[in-house]
Amino acid sequence: MTGFFLCFAIFAVASVLSALTPTAQAPSAKDASPASAKAPVDQPVPFSHKLHLTFDMKCQECHPNPEPGDRMTLPAADKCMECHRTIVKNKPSIQKLAEFAKSKQTIPWVRVYVVSGWVFWNHRTHWEAGIKCETCHGEVGKMEVRTEPTTVTTMAGCFDCHGKNDASTGCQFCHSGR
Repeated sequence: MTGFFLCFAIFAVASVLSALTPTAQAPSAKDASPASAKAPVDQPVPFSHKLHLTFDMKCQECHPNPEPGDRMTLPAADKCMECHRTIVKNKPSIQKLAEFAKSKQTIPWVRVYVVSGWVFWNHRTHWEAGIKCETCHGEVGKMEVRTEPTTVTTMAGCFDCHGKNDASTGCQFCHSGR
């Protein structure tokens, strides 16, 4: 339990210092109001997880997890165009998507979740532990527009989940400087 309080004290001091430092980064998603109060972000191409998941697609089909496994990547235009070469291809948003693919441009998706740079976090570790995507990302299959419905990017959210799943809460697991 002492480790928890030490971690919490370090986090509290770091938070205060970063808030007082003039060169501090812009507030991350975790510094904002509770996740449920966040407005959806505007994406370069409108996308409905609710619609796409009705086709029994799996998260990893569009969000691969390349080595070293810390991030699930965001879909590339070519991946989207595998289906959209023929499906609703005349829709303006799909034509915009086709332009990204044709020009080999990365779609400038806006990340919904942001984990602070001083935190080591790995999708694959959690996935291999049997944590389902919905645990952290909410019921994406019911979302027309992607939002951040959980506190997964906050230290409190991590401690809460680790406590419920009897997982380690030692500082070194997230702040080891990897």
